[in-house]
Amino acid sequence: MAFYMEQMSVRDMQLAMKKTKTVIIPTGVVEQHGFHLPLSTDILNVKKPVEFAGDRLNAVVAPMVNYCFSGGTLLGTVNVSPNTFGLYISEICAEFVRMGFENIIVFLGHAGTDNINALNNSLQMLLRRNPDIAEKITLSLVPAWELSPTWMSGFDMLPEHDFHAGLMETSAMKYWAPELVRDEVVMDDDYTARMMRSDQDWFEKRTKPVDHPFVVEIVGQKDEIKVGVMGFPEKATAELGKNICDEIIDNLVKYVDMLEENRKNN
Repeated sequence: MAFYMEQMSVRDMQLAMKKTKTVIIPTGVVEQHGFHLPLSTDILNVKKPVEFAGDRLNAVVAPMVNYCFSGGTLLGTVNVSPNTFGLYISEICAEFVRMGFENIIVFLGHAGTDNINALNNSLQMLLRRNPDIAEKITLSLVPAWELSPTWMSGFDMLPEHDFHAGLMETSAMKYWAPELVRDEVVMDDDYTARMMRSDQDWFEKRTKPVDHPFVVEIVGQKDEIKVGVMGFPEKATAELGKNICDEIIDNLVKYVDMLEENRKNN
C-alpha cells in the first residue's frame, strides 16, 4: 500500500519502512496551460496517479515539489532556475538516503528540455561524488508520460505532434480533475500553433547582441505566443484520459514492485 508522508508521524514512518524501502518524490510546476486547463496541470499529472494507485503502490510518497523551470513566461507561470531545481531535488534525495531508503524515484509531471537536463546532471553528480551512496541505492527519473504508451503516441502524431496542453494532457485532466477543465479552448494564430506542434522548443527566442560564436545567446519566449497550447485539446475525452491514467498507474506499480524485488534479492 502507499504511505503518504504528509499524513504520517515518525511512528508511521518506522512502520512503513519495515514494508518498503522505496520513496516517490512527485515534482511538478506552476505553469500556463492555455485557457482550458489550470496552472496546476503538471502537478496533477503526478499527484493524481499516486493517489489513485492507493493500496497497489508499495512505496512511501513524499509531499509534492510544486516548482521547477518552465521556460515560458506567459501569465501564471512560475520559473525556478533549472540548476536550482536540480540541486534542490538532489539534496532531498540525499536526505531519503540518510533515512535508509534504497530506491528513490523522482516522479516528473513536467518535462522541459532545460529542466530535465539540469535535473539529470544534478542527480548523476550526486552519485558520482558519493560512490558510497551509489553502491547502496537506485535513483530513478520517471516521467509520468513515459509510463503511458497512449500518451507517448501523441509525440509521434503526424504531420504535427501533440505536446503541451493538447489532446493527451487535456484528456488526462478530464478524467482525474474534470471540475478544473474549462470549455473555452483558445489557440494561438494558425501559423504559431502549427509551429509549436512541430517542435516543442520552437517557443524559444534566441538572440545575440553581437553575432559571434563566443557570445552567449539570450534565450526567451517568442513574442507572438499569446496562449501557448501545443497540441489538439479540442479532441480530448475523459475515456482517453482514463486509459492514460490506468497505464501510468499500472506501470508505476510494476516499476516499484520490480525495484523492491531486486532489493530483496540482493
